[in-house]
Amino acid sequence: MEKKKVLFICTHNSARSQMAEGIMNAIYGDKFIAFSAGTEPRGVNPFAIEALKEIGIDISHHKSKSIDEFKGETFDYVVTVCDNAREKCPYFPGGKKYIHRSFMDPASVEGTPEEKLEAFRKVRDEILHWIREYFIENREEGINFFTPKL
Repeated sequence: MEKKKVLFICTHNSARSQMAEGIMNAIYGDKFIAFSAGTEPRGVNPFAIEALKEIGIDISHHKSKSIDEFKGETFDYVVTVCDNAREKCPYFPGGKKYIHRSFMDPASVEGTPEEKLEAFRKVRDEILHWIREYFIENREEGINFFTPKL
């Protein structure tokens, strides 16, 4: 069986999309190959790296990438994981199916380092459960597909 290609898009490609890419490749890499990009890439957030490290996934080698780096490529799924990315990039040429699932931005949480890390853990777990539910358990059933505005 050929692996399905998935592109996770977020604004800065620093947290949510990076965690989704890492989770998809580490846990479900036998079925999918995932990538991530941002509309305004800014670097991988150290708390995202730490949150995934806690569950045995290493994304310390990841780089923040622009969606422009993936122009000309085809993806089975293009997934926006924040509302801002969906507004700025409602259509990605080469996407076969479009999915939107917004997650809270853990990088926006203020507080102590432990409070910030806890926000990243919460979003990490939400992403993990969502990927498992929609991509693995339901096999496209119940996936919130949308038609991009051209």
